Amino acid sequence: MSQYYNPHRTRNLYDPKSKEPFNLSRSKIDLFTQCPRCFYIDRRLGTGRPPGFPFALNSAVDTLLKQEFDTHRNNGKQHPLIKKYGVDAKPIPHEDLDKWRHNFTGVQHLHKQTNFLVFGAIDDLWQNSKGEFIVVDYKATAKAGDITVLDKDWHEGYKRQMEVYQWLLRQNGYKVSNTGYFVYCNGKADRKAFDGKLDFDVTLISYKGSDKWVEGTLKDLYKCLRSKKIPKADKECDYCAYLDAVNDLTSS
Repeated sequence: MSQYYNPHRTRNLYDPKSKEPFNLSRSKIDLFTQCPRCFYIDRRLGTGRPPGFPFALNSAVDTLLKQEFDTHRNNGKQHPLIKKYGVDAKPIPHEDLDKWRHNFTGVQHLHKQTNFLVFGAIDDLWQNSKGEFIVVDYKATAKAGDITVLDKDWHEGYKRQMEVYQWLLRQNGYKVSNTGYFVYCNGKADRKAFDGKLDFDVTLISYKGSDKWVEGTLKDLYKCLRSKKIPKADKECDYCAYLDAVNDLTSS
């Protein structure tokens, strides 16, 4: 294991006795939906899953897309991609957009029933002719074939991500469209030469979300954190399966 990785943390751990709001990110909500045991060990006991490698190329695409859409936002015009798909929307300026995009602030809401300060950082914000805000998320990958639908197992996490953002904006009093969009950039590996650049096919994928699950999940998450017992592992959790296998080997 890397000498720079310390799995034991003491910051932002849940303390049932604390009266202070507990910061709960969108990604930690998703961790709970994936595996309550991993979530509990992370947020209550202070040992998180081993981190993945940072996707620097994805971050570069994200930054460039924000700059590109901001140009059209500042001009009050539709982006060509929006025109191409015939979507009733355009990038909209908002005084809080920079804060909403920042990973450690994002769109925030204090959920009074649980005392969770829920937050999540959006990629972009559009608006339609009805005055509804539209949540937009950028994705970058390199896959063979066209990406036009969200039909893979890991896409369920993308959908939940968007629904949490929609819920957060609604909790702040904004009128939000059920339909959000993914700007999906797919790097092409079938070109004859690299020539110092990577070409992308860019598609716009609509998704009609429902945030009805969020409230119930926050209540379940609250019960989980206040319990003194570590939850059972999710049957599909590879991390827990590995941990249990190691424990079986080392205890025998």
